[in-house]
Amino acid sequence: MESLLHIDPTTLIKTVGLLGVWGIIFAESGLFFGFFLPGDSLLFASGLLAAQGLVNFPLLLIGAIVAAIVGDSVGYWTGARAGPQIFIKDDSILFNRKHIARTHAFYAKHGPSVIVLARFVPVVRTFTPILAGVGRMPYALFLRYNILGGILWCTLMVGGGYFLGRVWPQSEKYLTYIIIVIVLVSLLPVVYEWIKESKR
Repeated sequence: MESLLHIDPTTLIKTVGLLGVWGIIFAESGLFFGFFLPGDSLLFASGLLAAQGLVNFPLLLIGAIVAAIVGDSVGYWTGARAGPQIFIKDDSILFNRKHIARTHAFYAKHGPSVIVLARFVPVVRTFTPILAGVGRMPYALFLRYNILGGILWCTLMVGGGYFLGRVWPQSEKYLTYIIIVIVLVSLLPVVYEWIKESKR
């Protein structure tokens, strides 16, 4: 939350341009170090700027979707190739072969819905494709829901910003508060799952 509030998305977008936006979405979607990047707020703010005519809306949306899908795929193959070699010590707390078996079972049961819903949860969306690769989720199945999740996430974030910018041009002045709401809403799936597991 703190990192998001200290980054001005509109300034960032105007500085790095569309290529920078796509690069950030790609990195946050599947690279280990991308978990701190402000994907939600960046896409939403991009939509606001598109409503003002400062960013090409179709180009922004299509590029963001492609970057999100490719980023998740890179994360998947990173997990599939590097993950099993990391979990090789039976006596390690963190790196244990049993974790691979559990991850595999989890994605076999919940994989499709997790891939889609993780798109809307900060940090989780970075590591979900990596863990899907570690868990050996079939790539054809992963790719199908990766595409669905990428399209839904980018369309809702960019489209939401664009729509709000069209009906309320002054909304950019309140972007910080809008970002807070977006982050809180994006955490609802985590809270829901935590409550459901607690009841069990």
